[in-house]
Amino acid sequence: MEGDNKREEGLALLVIMVLAVLSLASLLVAFSYYCYISNKVAKHLKSLSISKNFSSFPFPLPSLLSSNLPQLLRCCFLVKEGKNEEREMVGRGSHAVGGGEAPVVVSERGVQVFTYRQLHAATGGFVKANVVGHGSFGSVYRGVLPDGRKIAVKLMDRPGKQGEEEFKMEVELLTRLRSPYLLGLIGHCSDGGHRLLVYEFMANGGLQEHLYPNSGSCGGISKLNWETRMRIALEAAKGLEYLHEHVAPPVIHRDFKSSNILLDKDFHATVSDFGLAKLGSDKAGGHVSTRVLGTQGYVAPEYALTGHLTTKSDVYSYGVVLLELLTGRVPVDMERPPEERVLVSWALPWLTDREKVTHIMDPALEGQYSGKDAVQVAAIAAMCVQPEAEYRPLMADVVQSLVPLVKNRSTTKACNSSSFHASKSPAKPEYGNSCA
Repeated sequence: MEGDNKREEGLALLVIMVLAVLSLASLLVAFSYYCYISNKVAKHLKSLSISKNFSSFPFPLPSLLSSNLPQLLRCCFLVKEGKNEEREMVGRGSHAVGGGEAPVVVSERGVQVFTYRQLHAATGGFVKANVVGHGSFGSVYRGVLPDGRKIAVKLMDRPGKQGEEEFKMEVELLTRLRSPYLLGLIGHCSDGGHRLLVYEFMANGGLQEHLYPNSGSCGGISKLNWETRMRIALEAAKGLEYLHEHVAPPVIHRDFKSSNILLDKDFHATVSDFGLAKLGSDKAGGHVSTRVLGTQGYVAPEYALTGHLTTKSDVYSYGVVLLELLTGRVPVDMERPPEERVLVSWALPWLTDREKVTHIMDPALEGQYSGKDAVQVAAIAAMCVQPEAEYRPLMADVVQSLVPLVKNRSTTKACNSSSFHASKSPAKPEYGNSCA
């Protein structure tokens, strides 16, 4: 009996020893793994620290290390912009301007984040010779990225809270909105106190420049023919239709005008400058109350009087632009006789009279247009600039009314050497040739 007890005690002791050895082995394994992970993290942090300091070295980097720099910079960061978190990755060194310049950061939405130094280099130092326009935000400069892409850079020159709000609004809207009829945002810069927006470059500038040329060989006479004007009218209408009908809540541009309709090398139109844009009401017939902003001659009367903003406010502004395309006149011209100074007031009585529409047409067209089409476009313009907002059409209705006119013109081009399409195409129109 006593022998059996001793045997059981020996077995229990053996089991305890085995368990103790296994526990010790587990602790050793866990400690080894902890050391391994710590070592890996330390090496990673050290490599990041080294890559950040490369550009500040006072001597050239060894060739081997320089060739591997893009691999060292290839990492991911999780950043928070406003209320949305987006995954971003540092781009290749080929996007940088200059050898020690930080690379461009590209977000999931395809919008790049630039440094001020990069855009300063791309625009040649923001010299006056590269100024291509001015918006509600500031001056616009042409530039070229290292990969050869042509860009337009808008530099904010409006300090304070309003300028900051305009910058944030335009970045938020153009990052979220995607339409071939809206100017594409390539990227932006919030480097220190600098606020810049980077857009696709539109080779032919603003519509206003072509309606009212004041220099050059054309001697101040517009070279835009009827087909090109109608296509621009349709594409600009599609831009507003997208903002009003395909976005919830709708977006009200609030500063729609001829200078904010940009033309590419083939004279296709896109709507630009969203610094004053406002989100509209979700309710049918609803409005938002805001202080009155915009450009004289384009602001809807009810908005100017009450501050009540609706999508119909944009419709009024579009009607003014349509009148500019028809008449070749600016919205407000104080050099004309008193009864002709305000375009809408002067043109409205003529728009609904078929016999009188030709009297207000732009002389630069030289009669090269369809009289029937001109009457229909005049009727659309008259509806858009109605004093009462409820009588104005929706932009979707305007688009539907213009599409047949554009298509009809494109089917008659057998006697016209210009290429004319309702949709975006690479064909470049030739001016002055019409079969109207």
